[in-house]
Amino acid sequence: MNTVSCKLVRFALHEGPIEHSFARDAVAGCDAGCVVEFRGTVRNNARGKEVVRLEYEAYAPMVLAELQRIADEVGARHEVLRIAVQHSFGVVEVGGCSVVVAIAAPHRKAAFAASIEFMDALKARVPIWKKEIYCDGSSWIGHGS
Repeated sequence: MNTVSCKLVRFALHEGPIEHSFARDAVAGCDAGCVVEFRGTVRNNARGKEVVRLEYEAYAPMVLAELQRIADEVGARHEVLRIAVQHSFGVVEVGGCSVVVAIAAPHRKAAFAASIEFMDALKARVPIWKKEIYCDGSSWIGHGS
């Protein structure tokens, strides 16, 4: 049973690749025994094709509201303290970071479990879409990718 109050403490859409510790710094605190930071990076291949870059679009008015709903749900199931999220929009080249989720919890098991659940929900529900640009063309991938 969750005995601490979880909250989405920070969220930011960031143009281009994420290159700093915004999310991790936002959740840090003396009450956390663990901070898990997930960093999603652009790989050089997908669906059997060579990826050149990704291009992200987001519907900003709905992004924060959906992230808060996800944080509330994850917080109800896991003993987490704080969650911070940063997601790219625009162009992110291969090797660049496009999403960071940081979760602070009193204990590691809760932080790791919450991180997996949060990322799965983010990919499935948050109105952010990606377009994969290949050497031989491009393809909109959309949610869940």
